[in-house]
Amino acid sequence: MKRTKVEPGVPPKAPAAVPQYPIESVDNALKVLLLLGERSELRLTDVSEYLGVASSTAHRLLAMLQYRGFVRQNERTKAYGPGTALTGVAFSILQRFDFRSVLRPYLERLNTELAETVHLGLLDGTTVRFIDALESPKAVRVASRLGRSMPAHATSTGKALLAQLSTAELHALYPEEELEGLTSHSVRLRSALEAQLATARKRGYATSTEESEAGVSSVAVAFPFRGTPARIAFNAAVPASRMSAADQRAIGATLRATVDEAAELLHG
Repeated sequence: MKRTKVEPGVPPKAPAAVPQYPIESVDNALKVLLLLGERSELRLTDVSEYLGVASSTAHRLLAMLQYRGFVRQNERTKAYGPGTALTGVAFSILQRFDFRSVLRPYLERLNTELAETVHLGLLDGTTVRFIDALESPKAVRVASRLGRSMPAHATSTGKALLAQLSTAELHALYPEEELEGLTSHSVRLRSALEAQLATARKRGYATSTEESEAGVSSVAVAFPFRGTPARIAFNAAVPASRMSAADQRAIGATLRATVDEAAELLHG
């Protein structure tokens, strides 16, 4: 029995009607972008094999996408990843498709239950953008990071999201062993980061203790990648002086329960 090939990013049910005058080159370019949505990087052979075209054709297609900024090529590995034009368009769409309004009640509930500063963070390559936040009602509190961008490996939010990547995907983002840190507590080796991510997977939450800012500890839980509009996570940030191991576990459990509930709503 012949099986229908499912295109990346396209639901198997109710496919759109084929245009009356399809343009194969445009279709192939869009297929590459959809494939890139499912993988962190593409090699020339991946594109050639998937599209069923010669390597020279695939190379020309990737060269044009690179020229327009939709893909970028890693000089060391020669693999292709999302370019600034693609991530810029995606981020602009995400801002207009404001899932923040859907998740805001959950953020408010976390703020009330934990009485600490809470954030909604978005992973963009090796960077975390904090796109929503509510500050703790306590006099001594962590200030909101709303609107700020920080290295993912130095934050609990980033580590919670990076923990969902495969080893190959992580290495594509961090091709070098050495990492830049923000404080003396920041993780500075990829191998050490991988150990922390393994712990995060086991626990179900990620932590950061003065790794992004002196005096600040945090706990984060990521939403599952599948079915969510972006790679996002909830985070609770607490002055390090009042964050114990027991506090981390309790906050992690609260965040996990809230993410599980909110994820169901996003999945529809």
